[in-house]
Parts: sequence; C-alpha cells; structure tokens
Amino acid sequence: MMKNESIALVSLGCAKNAVDLQVMAGKLVKGGCTLSPDPDRADVVIVNTCSFIAAAREEAEAEIVRAIELKRRGQYGRVVVTGCYPQRYPELKAAFPGVDEWIGVPGRWEEPAIPALRFTGKAFAYLKIAEGCAHRCAYCAIPAIRGKYRSRPAAAVLREAKALVASGCRELNVIAQDPLLYGVDFGNRGGRRRGIVQLLREIDRIPGDFWVRVLYCRPEGITREFINWMLESPHAVRYIDVPIQHTVPAVLKKMNRLRSIAASRSVAETLRAAIPDVTLRTTVMTGFPGESENRFHAMLDDLNRMQFDHLGAFAFSPERGTPAFGMRGRPSAGTAREREKKVMAQQRRIWSAKAARMTGAVRRALVVAPGVARMASQAPDVDGVVCIDRGEVGEFVTVRLLKTKGFDFIGEAL
Repeated sequence: MMKNESIALVSLGCAKNAVDLQVMAGKLVKGGCTLSPDPDRADVVIVNTCSFIAAAREEAEAEIVRAIELKRRGQYGRVVVTGCYPQRYPELKAAFPGVDEWIGVPGRWEEPAIPALRFTGKAFAYLKIAEGCAHRCAYCAIPAIRGKYRSRPAAAVLREAKALVASGCRELNVIAQDPLLYGVDFGNRGGRRRGIVQLLREIDRIPGDFWVRVLYCRPEGITREFINWMLESPHAVRYIDVPIQHTVPAVLKKMNRLRSIAASRSVAETLRAAIPDVTLRTTVMTGFPGESENRFHAMLDDLNRMQFDHLGAFAFSPERGTPAFGMRGRPSAGTAREREKKVMAQQRRIWSAKAARMTGAVRRALVVAPGVARMASQAPDVDGVVCIDRGEVGEFVTVRLLKTKGFDFIGEAL
C-alpha cells in the first residue's frame, strides 16, 4: 500500500481472523494510510477471508465478486484478498479477474502496533496468544491452512494486554485455536499445563477493573490448575466454552478426538461441581460419517442431560484434504441439516427455561455499545446481549433482567 491511500476493510470468519486484519490495518495506518469512512469506496479494499467450511467459502467468494464489481464501477482502485481462502487455494486467483493481490495468512505472528487498532470498539478486545493448531481432527482443514501451533511470546502478550487495559478496554478475550496448549512449543517439560495458567496469572497482575475470558477450551485440556485460576482470579469470568463436537465414543473416535471421549460425556457435571456458578457453552456437529440415527439421538439425550447454557450446532462439511472427506457412512447433507435444527430446537427450550429463572435477577454487565451490554455469562458475537436504557460504553453497570427477546434480555440499568 502507498502512503495516503484510503483503505476499506471486509472482515470474514472467526475472531482470530479478525485479529489478523486488525494487525494488518494497524500497520497500514501507522504507515500513513487512512481507513475509508465509506466501506464501499476507497483506493484499496482488503477482503480478509475464511475457508473453514463450504458456507465460509461461499461467503468469501460472494464478497470477492462484490468487491470486483465495485472496482469495475470505479468505487475501488484495487482489490486485495487475504487470509485463509487464498492460503488454501493459491491457484484460484485466476478465477477472480480483477483481484490485484492474493495473499495468504502470515507465515509468522506479526506484532500489532501499540496502541492496537481495534474493530471491537472501546469496551472489549480479542487477545490472540497463539497461531496454528496442534490437533488433527479428521474433519478440520485449519492445521493445513494455519500450520503447527505457535505460541506468542509472553512478553508481547502482556505488553498488548497492558496497553489495552490502559486504553479503557474492560474485557480481554483470550483466543487461539486451543488456548490451553499455550507454551507447549516453548520446549519446557510440562509446559502444556503450566503455560496458560502462568500467563493468565501474569495478566491478573495488571491493575484495573476488567474481565478476562478464555475462548476456547477442549474438554480434555481443562486441568485442576486452570479451574483454580478461574476460582481465584480477580478478573476471570466464570465462563467456559468447551467444544465437545459429539458425545458418542464411536463418532468421536472417527473424528480423531480420542482424548476427548471420556471428558465429552461428563464435562458439564465435572465443571459445575468444581465451579458452581460457571456458564457453559459448547459446539456440536451433526451428520459426521458414522452418525447413525441412534447415535444422533444418543447425543441429543446427552445434551439434554448436560443442559449447556449456550450451544451452537453445525452440519458436517466434507473438506478436501482432510481424512473425513472420503469416509463412508456419511448421512445425507439434508439429514445433517435436519439434525442440526433438532439440536437447536432442543437448545432453545433449554435456554428458555434457564432464562425464565434468571428473569428479575440483578447482574453486573459491561456496556459494549450504546444501549447494549453483556453479562459475564455472555461471550461476544456468539451469545445474546442485554438491551439497556442507559450506560456509557466501556462502563460496568448493574442491570435488572426484565424479560427475554429471542436469545437476548431486555434489562434496566440500576
């Protein structure tokens, strides 16, 4: 990019992807570029893409085509496509005439400019502590796209965390493909178990009133040490997103999640016994090869028994280059989608009953946008919010929950 150019940004995919774009944009702004006030008109548009599953690829392709069309009309000077899609499909640049640059994911972690540019606003931020993945789930293309697990140096993480809190950020969301693996690549024996908790305790030493939320935690990686940190920390929110993917051992074995088998069926009870007021979220997949009708209903029964506070479901997407792509015994795509709907219908009933018990309660919440707050039990982007009548962005407020609207609460600030 050239100095004084205006840049429009399109961010697709997960929070980790958004952080990559933040870092890139921050460096460009520091170098003299400006962010365009009009997202559909700029010297350069950067489309940062995801390619995790078919739906993500379709979204990426639609945004690339849209950017090319706006360039044809003269609203963009150049189109730059970055992220997971060009990383996974370097040969597809020719399929999109009009794209000027086709750039994959960074080969190494790029440190953000301090203070960092944030797309999330003043109140909260994502703190990325590692890149890549050390697991080899049979359905997942992320290791091929992002590479092996690489922990970010603790000094750099702490420097950014301190700068974020100093800038008024009141919630640090610690993210990676598996944050609990932090430090496994540093070469110290036992580092897998000590690394993340040591880092979190160092973050706890930063002065100020702020929340720390860890996203996400594989069930087999949750240690007693991590639980103790959550119970003792002055900043930890008692919220654990634990993606189990399935509960039936035969299906988990085919997913190559062997170490998750025992934990996946008991994780909710175990964590609630250790942390009575914990909020639990999970993710499950429907339609994976080997998921018979009986096995699906066994998972549905397990989810009903475990009563997760929040849950997301998605249908299996066969990805080329993964072991699951050619597996036999795959339910039809239509069956997978119908099962996904059944899981979410059950979860709506579970959430409605939990929300009814919460109505009238008084809770602490963080104002994240005008008229919008989140409680400790609500993670950004994936859970609901509390709609409130007043409160400054970046301020903690006390709210009374009056009623529900979908997965959100209507509340009043006290």
